[in-house]
Amino acid sequence: MSSDQVAGLAPELAGAKMGQGSKPLASASERFTSYDVDAFEVPGGREENWRFTPTKRLRGLHDGTATFEGTATVSVRGSGSDVRSGAAVGPGVSVGSGVSVETVTRGDARIGEGGVPADRVSATAWSSFTEATLLTLTGTPSPVTVTVTGPGEGSTAVAHLQIRTTPHAQATVVVEFRGSGAVADNLEVVLADGSMLTLVVTEEWADDGVHVSAQHLSIGRDATLRATSVALGGDLVRISPTVKYRGPGGDAELAGLGFADAGQHLEQRLLVDHAVPSCRSDVVYKNALQGAKGVTDAHTVWVGDVLIRAAAEHTQTFELNRNLVLTEHARADSVPNLEIETGEIAGAGHASATGRFDDEQLFYLQSRGIPSDVARRLVVRGFFGEILNKITVPELRERLEAAIEVELAVTGA
Repeated sequence: MSSDQVAGLAPELAGAKMGQGSKPLASASERFTSYDVDAFEVPGGREENWRFTPTKRLRGLHDGTATFEGTATVSVRGSGSDVRSGAAVGPGVSVGSGVSVETVTRGDARIGEGGVPADRVSATAWSSFTEATLLTLTGTPSPVTVTVTGPGEGSTAVAHLQIRTTPHAQATVVVEFRGSGAVADNLEVVLADGSMLTLVVTEEWADDGVHVSAQHLSIGRDATLRATSVALGGDLVRISPTVKYRGPGGDAELAGLGFADAGQHLEQRLLVDHAVPSCRSDVVYKNALQGAKGVTDAHTVWVGDVLIRAAAEHTQTFELNRNLVLTEHARADSVPNLEIETGEIAGAGHASATGRFDDEQLFYLQSRGIPSDVARRLVVRGFFGEILNKITVPELRERLEAAIEVELAVTGA
């Protein structure tokens, strides 16, 4: 694939970051956080944190006009069981060996252990939920699937989900977002010391879906997170993961793919905050875009911030974003930022590349007798293959591969 943008370690790429108003921030370490909605200004679309997001399409999630009259339904499946949010408050309900589900109120002391909202929509969702779904994983349970279904076309809702592990647990959780309507939510992941979580989050919304989600990823000492994000559906999807380490030895891998059709806006805006020594992070996101004449451009946004604080010696980190533009009327914005406050690191780097189909690859495949349309599909499959191969649940990986095939068939790519 040809590249028209490659970013290295140049400090100037960090750019000017903005606070709640027009005040520029010198570092991601100054990012403002609060549970109070009124502590955040209403986004006008020019703030650094919102400049890529079409705020007019947020259905009022950002400015206080959303009424949250709807309900986002949460269900949990594991070992053949199904527990719907609201089924129980208090003691955990077993969903297979090593898995318990609770519906708790905001007064539960565990809520908030993952992190604090960093934008107005996240704070709104936090202050508006009445019940949260809390999933606790112990030992080595079978894979668990959590499905969050939107409130329906024309309705808005909030949701709150926390996934937590006990020490030395090893688990796999799939979180599926689907349905219609607009949803603002906070997803907390709290990993206990020595535990490992494989997390897959899919965005499979109907065409009208709007989803603004903050992911608070808290990693304990010697804990490991393998997180994969797949965004295929929805009108507007904006996901903001924040990784924080609570002790040395933490290891986080964040991978993601997005396939944006004409009119879709898919945005990933992440921060990996290395504040303790001897931790590792690896970030790889890939997007494909296809537009159509006379329709709002297909648009993907990836903003990757990695902060290595002065205390975070012996950090190992790298982040990469690649974007494949399939047609005209498509736009990919990619902003990698790396801030290093200590010289004692194991390694750090970042890169970004955006380009179209590689004509040489297509020519080679066609010269071997492969038709043009099939050759183009093979290139896209190969482009996404690295991300899809990280999904360890075979039936889920096959389903997502089939969904991408449908996307390609629609466009004739």
